[in-house]
Amino acid sequence: MDLPVDSGFGQFAMVAGAHFLALLSPGPDFFLVVRSALVHGVGRASAVCLGIALGNGVFICLAMAGLAATRTSQGVFTLLQWGGCLYLAWLGWRLLSASGETVLPEAGSQPARGGRGKGGSYAAQLATGFLSAVLNPKNLLFYASLFSVLAGSRTPFVAQAGYGLWMFAMVFGWDMLVAWGVRLPPVRARFARSVRGVERVTGLVLWGIALVVAVNALQGAKP
Repeated sequence: MDLPVDSGFGQFAMVAGAHFLALLSPGPDFFLVVRSALVHGVGRASAVCLGIALGNGVFICLAMAGLAATRTSQGVFTLLQWGGCLYLAWLGWRLLSASGETVLPEAGSQPARGGRGKGGSYAAQLATGFLSAVLNPKNLLFYASLFSVLAGSRTPFVAQAGYGLWMFAMVFGWDMLVAWGVRLPPVRARFARSVRGVERVTGLVLWGIALVVAVNALQGAKP
């Protein structure tokens, strides 16, 4: 029996919603965007945002290619599904058990004029964002886990590619919104108050997806 989430819109809502909630939870890329926006301005921060999106795009493509290759081997594919399930469950637990206060970089620095300060060129900011995303193994694990849901549901490759493009656009769009909004004091204060609540909601959602992956893996193991 197929899970209700296998329907087109339900599946999209689950995957896109989980991905967006993960974006709301701050990580190294988030703080890189914040710092670039405060020090170099939104214009140069857009290069960081694009670099981060491109780095995520690399992992999205790797996840899709890897899952497409392993689907011909049921044992490898099942192992990958269970690995993704455990990773999502662990990440959800980390978010639910997070404590302490999130500290944003100070907003006292003025943008470098013309963005030509040390490390402030568009190319340098683009490279910084790309390396930050592509050298973070958690991004690869996250996308591999998320796409294992799609592969386990026998989602067509074209639909997976559409999801990948959506995620790429969301990464870039969200980071640009952060770069613009972080320069507004009310936005900074609001974020500092709500970040822990966002992390806990994200943790619960990731647990739910881990459950879906586990059910798909069990169904695929049936003779």
